[in-house]
Amino acid sequence: MKRRQLGRSDIQVSTVAMGCWPIAGITTLNATKAESLRTLEAAIDCGINFFDTAYAYGIDGESESMIGEVIRDRRDDVVIATKGGIHRVGRGQDYDARPETIRRECDESLARLGTDRVELYYLHAPDPNTPIAETAAAIADLIQQGKVLTAGASNLNVAQLKEFHDVCPLTAVQPHFNMLQQEIELDIAPWCGENQVSLCIYWPLMKGLLAGKLPRDHKFDPKDGRAKYPMFQGEEWQKNQDFLDDLRLIAEDVDCTVAQLVVAWTISRPGITSALCGAKRDWQIRETAEAMSLELNTTTKQRIDDALQRRGPAVSRAAV
Repeated sequence: MKRRQLGRSDIQVSTVAMGCWPIAGITTLNATKAESLRTLEAAIDCGINFFDTAYAYGIDGESESMIGEVIRDRRDDVVIATKGGIHRVGRGQDYDARPETIRRECDESLARLGTDRVELYYLHAPDPNTPIAETAAAIADLIQQGKVLTAGASNLNVAQLKEFHDVCPLTAVQPHFNMLQQEIELDIAPWCGENQVSLCIYWPLMKGLLAGKLPRDHKFDPKDGRAKYPMFQGEEWQKNQDFLDDLRLIAEDVDCTVAQLVVAWTISRPGITSALCGAKRDWQIRETAEAMSLELNTTTKQRIDDALQRRGPAVSRAAV
């Protein structure tokens, strides 16, 4: 199974990571603990060794706690990334990346996960009231203590990444990226390449849109958080459905699903180490895991590029 080096570290991670936000059940519908545990088990069975979670994934850290249950007897078989600096306030969230908060949240994350260390610890997002350098220094201290092996940053711009990196060298950066949202190739990706920092991207399937399983006439449940994004509305929705029709034809010729085609394309992009594929059902992660063994030839990639040209620029809105 494919493994790639995480930054300059000696840590090796699968090119598809298990994104553990959906199992938290906050914005995803019908997530159950039993199915979430089966999904985590399935990820390991499929060769995924990289689990991405956060202190704020769940009303009370449910995502981390479930991972802890699953890895109890095979801790050394997995690489865990978690994040600090955001905590839940009911179903909303608050930003707090003060050093004392980062230290406390890290300790609580370790307790939930049932481990004495995590391989990768991210600043989840910038706190407007705390200098990046202060947060970076706190994470550097966690590395010195052995609670954290490497540092990461999520949802930061290049200037913020530089500020963090000057204090605590980054091993990984986590921005959003997918076929319809490629902005990081303008600035963040080049900076990571220059500094040998891994890109571990989220939203490769754009919250399920690019899995190709939502019909053109799909009606979103009012509780489904996806409906607020322009990608899922009006003319943008119809353009995306046209694009998916193109991808279905390509996937059929390659003998794979649309989701597998999209993930395989994503992990083949220069500089990308791993793609976080969220799932709340075991069949979902089994499907996307197969993309790790799918090689796209030049003709297929050109057909995808042509489809993207026909699609045109997408209306996008970044969100944490």
